[in-house]
Amino acid sequence: MLLIRFLEEAGPNTELGWLLYLFLAFFLLMVIVGWWASRQGGKQPDATPELQNQHVGEHTAYTDVNAPVAAPVEVTHEAPVRAEPVVQPGPPAAPDDLVSLEGIGPRVAEVLNDAGITTFASLAAADPLAIQKILSAAGLQMMDPTGWIEQAALAARGDWLELEKLQNELKGGRRR
Repeated sequence: MLLIRFLEEAGPNTELGWLLYLFLAFFLLMVIVGWWASRQGGKQPDATPELQNQHVGEHTAYTDVNAPVAAPVEVTHEAPVRAEPVVQPGPPAAPDDLVSLEGIGPRVAEVLNDAGITTFASLAAADPLAIQKILSAAGLQMMDPTGWIEQAALAARGDWLELEKLQNELKGGRRR
């Protein structure tokens, strides 16, 4: 508003109003160019690798001329090694409802599940500092996982009465 008022006023210095408009247009142009450059993110166009034909027997192989050359591989004729039978792991443990623990809400449960902590047993075995780092990385710095680990240990053992007693002593997963 002050700028418009300044440009509308008549007086001895109004002949320089065009300079102010020029400055504003230049500033606007720089803002647009800066925005456009930031959207580009420094992307470089991909260079197409130069390919060279190599005739190998009846087949033609195309190789990247700029790619590093690997050392030749020695072929030895040894007796085939008998592979050990592969033991298939059992089905993964069904995830537990971590939200049932005092102090863990849906967002925290999602962060823990993404970190691979899906059962009461895995939460009970986890290090509180490691869980704190996981939570901090997700933007949940004000959480205290020590109460969760204690509850998870009881839930993993199936000691539901003791878990309920502990949860009555907790508020938000912390001791009152």
